[in-house]
Amino acid sequence: MNATALDILRTIYGYDAFRGPQERIITHVIAGNNAFVLMPTGGGKSLCYQIPALARPGMGVVVSPLLALMADQVTALRQAGVRAAALNSDLEPDGRRALWRDIRAGAVDLLYVAPETLLKPEVLDLLASVRLSVIAIDEAHCLSQWGHDFRPSYRQLDAVVARFPDTPRMALTATADAPTRAEILSHLAIDPADAFISGFDRPNIRYAIEEKDNPRARLRAFLRRHEGESGIIYCLSKRRTEETAEWLRGLGYDALAYHAGMDKAAREASQARFQRGEAVIMVATVAFGMGIDKPDVRFVVHLDLPGSIEAYYQETGRAGRDGLPSEALMLYGHEDIALRARFIEESDAPEARKRMERRKLDALLGLCEAPGCRRQVLLSYFGDHCAPCGNCDSCLEPPVLFDGAIAAQKALSCIYRTGERFGQAYIVDVLLGVDSDRIRRSGHDRISTFGIGREHDARTWRAILRQLVALRLVDVDLAGHGGLSISAAGRAFLRQKPPLMLRAPRPPRAGRMKAGAARAPAAVAEQDAELFQALRRRRAELAREQNVPPYVIFHDRTLAELASSRPACHAEMAAVPGVGEAKLARYADAFLEVIAAYA
Repeated sequence: MNATALDILRTIYGYDAFRGPQERIITHVIAGNNAFVLMPTGGGKSLCYQIPALARPGMGVVVSPLLALMADQVTALRQAGVRAAALNSDLEPDGRRALWRDIRAGAVDLLYVAPETLLKPEVLDLLASVRLSVIAIDEAHCLSQWGHDFRPSYRQLDAVVARFPDTPRMALTATADAPTRAEILSHLAIDPADAFISGFDRPNIRYAIEEKDNPRARLRAFLRRHEGESGIIYCLSKRRTEETAEWLRGLGYDALAYHAGMDKAAREASQARFQRGEAVIMVATVAFGMGIDKPDVRFVVHLDLPGSIEAYYQETGRAGRDGLPSEALMLYGHEDIALRARFIEESDAPEARKRMERRKLDALLGLCEAPGCRRQVLLSYFGDHCAPCGNCDSCLEPPVLFDGAIAAQKALSCIYRTGERFGQAYIVDVLLGVDSDRIRRSGHDRISTFGIGREHDARTWRAILRQLVALRLVDVDLAGHGGLSISAAGRAFLRQKPPLMLRAPRPPRAGRMKAGAARAPAAVAEQDAELFQALRRRRAELAREQNVPPYVIFHDRTLAELASSRPACHAEMAAVPGVGEAKLARYADAFLEVIAAYA
């Protein structure tokens, strides 16, 4: 396709200008150079390889990890008038032969392929027989053994370096710390001078991390602010995933479960419903989500501690891909910390890997217990930075810090004097001097630490103990019954008695949210809200008729622009961002009719 990059952007995608580093990257690759692209989710990575593939002679090849993701991207491109196709194991022999005929005839602009399929000798031979414009490896962090989502098949993609040395190759990801970036560059033979790193900030996402105190009540209150919106809720276990989805359905939500224990057909059905629905909640383990292309996910909730900051960033990044306001909420407690530590220690990974995982867990706990801006801590982990964001719980409601050295000494002494075998609830009861049969039977109503903690309430003691676990002063025996014990670092703390600043627990949520902090800012002006919803209904009808996800027709951001500008003719609608030539021809009359009814 002989057209300039800007012409392609305007005619196919319906935008008048590139964002951020897109133009530099696209120009660089069109000139025949390799590129490593690190760009936040929703930052426009796909255009960085799609436009060079369309602008250069030949067919672009895109390596993607998931069949569902490939199908969605192909559908979206075809809606925009691009000749896209997917080569995967789901294709019947006749369909595969027809696709190869199209490829040889030059009738395919972009071919999406899974790494396992690409690496088959017959596929490499067939691709070598046609002209390729670019080879793009999406979700490139999957090839790093230090990444959070390592895929062995991705590791073998260095085969394309030798097989297609003259074809520009791109590696793209939203999540890669410095060691992961270095490994990607080395493995795919991309020069560090060809790296484009545009930062990690997702300013439209509001981050909040809270104590796991009555999580269902907290989740229910959170979801009230997101009625009629799609979201993802992550749980650590298959059982909790299913129980949470069932509970939400009982409350009237359209909630689905998704985990690796489900059969393939059930998983695919859940994912299809989520992709095509506009108020569907997916309750899932981390088996769900990588590469999810649904732009209108308005919230992501972690009911359990994720595995690392990389995993947290990747998973929360599935919210607000369209740039509109979204929320991320994480709930965690001391047992989450212990469980994650146990996963590391009981794995059969080499010791070097375990050391790396321990450091990653410590960094995540640092984010959870940080007294300052969440976004600053999150970005600093990736070598990025920002001013205090004003859009996280710590900025909106700064935590109260207190000198916790004496409280920590009391807690550690109580754990020691009760035999280092009781759980959090029991230790709190002893510190508060609770008169219970169990405490009396154990004789712990007569020890020196019984009742020495009455200056704090139970919520505060739970917060103190959670922070002591996060600081590795206290260990949790999850293999037994969650008993607390003093770690080597905790014993050193008792000997040295250094200062220790801790976070006080936040007051109960009822009535404490600041004005304006109850939910993210509205994406649509109040006077346009009714028209916006009417446009969404029309979009849903068109999507059902074609059996495609609604967002491949137009994103919510485009509908919001239509509701605000209220075009009256094709020419005016063509000026709205996100309305390319193919979509204008296909959908203008349907949406202009809705707008005219509200004129």
